[in-house]
Amino acid sequence: MFEKISEFLLPIAGKLNSNRYLQVLRDAFMLAFPLTIFGSIFVVLTNLPFLNKMLSESAIATFQSSFGIASSATMGIMSVFVVFGIGYYLSKSYDVEAIFGGAIALVSFLLLTPFVLQPETGEAVTGVIPVDRLGAKGMFLGMLTAFTSAEIYRKIVQKNFTIKMPAGVPPAVAKSFAALIPAFITLTVFLLINVLVTLAFNTNMHDVIYNAVQAPLVGLGSGIIPTLIAVFFIQILWFFGLHGQIIINSVMDPIWNTLQIENLEAYTAGKEIPHIISKPFMEIYTVGMGGTGMTLAVIIAILLFMKSKQMKQVGKLGLAPGLFNVNEPIIFGLPIVMNPIIIVPWILAPMIVTLVTYLAMSSGLVPPPTGVTVPWTVPIFINGIMATNSIMGGVMQLVNLLIVFVIWFPFLKALDRLNVQKEKEAEANQAS
Repeated sequence: MFEKISEFLLPIAGKLNSNRYLQVLRDAFMLAFPLTIFGSIFVVLTNLPFLNKMLSESAIATFQSSFGIASSATMGIMSVFVVFGIGYYLSKSYDVEAIFGGAIALVSFLLLTPFVLQPETGEAVTGVIPVDRLGAKGMFLGMLTAFTSAEIYRKIVQKNFTIKMPAGVPPAVAKSFAALIPAFITLTVFLLINVLVTLAFNTNMHDVIYNAVQAPLVGLGSGIIPTLIAVFFIQILWFFGLHGQIIINSVMDPIWNTLQIENLEAYTAGKEIPHIISKPFMEIYTVGMGGTGMTLAVIIAILLFMKSKQMKQVGKLGLAPGLFNVNEPIIFGLPIVMNPIIIVPWILAPMIVTLVTYLAMSSGLVPPPTGVTVPWTVPIFINGIMATNSIMGGVMQLVNLLIVFVIWFPFLKALDRLNVQKEKEAEANQAS
């Protein structure tokens, strides 16, 4: 059975893992990671639940308005970083001048962006860019524009439609002239698209892509059924020794990151958080509990209740890394990879925990993640509190830890008995 599943999954996973566009998308989001961490820290600081007991209302308002720019300048315009990153990394993958690829992608995106703010009441304000166009609302258009513009740019460069400067010209000047024709052609394409959409259809590409593509995909990705399917494939890929997060997240991250930004925008505006499923939800309530598969509970069960020397040693080696959500010692040392005894709890526990967490948040028992980015190495309970700005976020993790423990325990005992028997046979053979 495992061989048949492996024969089916491995080629698909291999193609996804080596896909140029998915690799570029992953790298582009990682470009924004340190910036979003910076913004998230100040979101947490300006929204601490006990501030009203330490400061007056006017002091809190001043504090939040003074430091709130940290979030607006990072997570609030995340599409800008992702667009530049896609243009840069895609151009780099084709061995063409990457910095110009990033700049052309960003300008192409801005060419499709309306420089007008239309308030609900009153006249439109021109010469400004609405921030939401550079955040969650513009994410999918930004990605499509960046990939398309970078492809046009690199094809023109590779066909040598460039200006060649003499050998004595400084490299920076030569590279600028070399990018002149590709940049002009690429930007003209997007300028004409904007003119066509604006004049012929009296709208803009942001609204077209948002209504036709982004809204349906985000609506689908925020549901519990697609999320459980994603968790299932993450676990099954890890079981066969493939990095499930890298493969599945490269497909789902555009949706989960968009949901995260929408949550953060609502949270900082004092509105109700619209989504339960988001990037922080997936990280804090799956990976953030000891690593992929929430194996911190497995380590605790091994150290407290198992008798096998081999399992005890693996548990000791995995405890310190597991506290910081690194669990390769358990995955490859227990082992979990290709271990038929382990496959049921390995797949079942994360799916049940994801469902329980979703139901707890949808019922109002636990607040959903606010949209702040918490580093994945922050230990359990602390990261739950930081992600939800509530102690209930950490309590939810402890409940989940108990659920994982209960699911895994009988399977670990079965594995423990087998290992103890093998160890006794090995000792008997050595004695004889």
